[in-house]
Amino acid sequence: MSGYLSRVFEYAVPCLLFWGVLAVSVTVDRSRFRNCIYLLLAAASSAPLFCVLSGSHALGTARALSILIFAVLLSVPAVLIENGVIMYRKEGRSLQNMLSLLMGILVGVGELCFFLFFIFPIFWSDQNSEFITTGMKVLLFISLSVIYVSVVFVSFMSYTVLLQLIPRKRDFDYVIIHGSGLLRGREVSKLLADRIDKAIEVYEKDPTPPILIPSGGKGRDEEISEAEAMEQYLIEHGIPKDHIIKEDRSTTTRENLAFSKKIIDERDADPYVALVTSNYHVYRALSLCDDIDLECTGIGAHVARYYWPSALLREFAAIMSKKKNLLIFIAGWLCSVIPTMDAVMWSVIQ
Repeated sequence: MSGYLSRVFEYAVPCLLFWGVLAVSVTVDRSRFRNCIYLLLAAASSAPLFCVLSGSHALGTARALSILIFAVLLSVPAVLIENGVIMYRKEGRSLQNMLSLLMGILVGVGELCFFLFFIFPIFWSDQNSEFITTGMKVLLFISLSVIYVSVVFVSFMSYTVLLQLIPRKRDFDYVIIHGSGLLRGREVSKLLADRIDKAIEVYEKDPTPPILIPSGGKGRDEEISEAEAMEQYLIEHGIPKDHIIKEDRSTTTRENLAFSKKIIDERDADPYVALVTSNYHVYRALSLCDDIDLECTGIGAHVARYYWPSALLREFAAIMSKKKNLLIFIAGWLCSVIPTMDAVMWSVIQ
């Protein structure tokens, strides 16, 4: 029993440590990319602890978890390719609509090469030492890098979902509604209507109804500003005009937030603010809030299921474009891909 307890303690310490670090980091700032990495490490450290806690079934549990992990990895390219085909049919052939299809093909080829040329030969080849060539080393490096990207993307996707599940206080003072393009120059689109409907839901559930700030300027092909179209929608759905303040100068997400913050700061010294946008966009919006020192709670509005993976890929790319996030991403790549590559080649040689 003492041996069992010591093993449980050995694996419980890093597991509790990573989950604790994640909890503290999310509490301090929900918008940091590091939270995605902490979530990945916390999940990874939970697997061996779960196996040890299974006692005599530890081996079976380890095999089941391995199968589950491989299934998740294999599902990533399948889901992305399927989503790419749906996006092509429903939204057209633009590059952003084809992004999930291209990413799915890339990840699928990378995983296929890894399993076909490395995992299978390790277990079934009798002449493994002859298998390692310079070309295969390069292929292994590329395959592991692609798998690393897919793993980090899954972690990012999981964290965006987690953000929606974290309990939040109500009684907001202000609710910023992010704009989106208008149909035929003046009509609210389905995507934008979902955001406004979510803000109305927040407004109606709040014990002291907040001020709603529809945010969005007038595009080149639009007859009115997005903020004006949103204001009309809000009034038509029962929101009093004196509970609405338009922000109609912005043209980007950052300006949405910066100009809305200016409106709030002129009225209130210590406000409790929420921002409502599409669920895939909450993480990046919060990251931009952090850049301009706007403290707020992110609330995600529903989007069509087929639209979510492709949109999330674009958000992931935008998040990675920030220098500090890219440095974290590269550090994780160096600490995972290189040691894994060495371990695979050592297994083959042995």
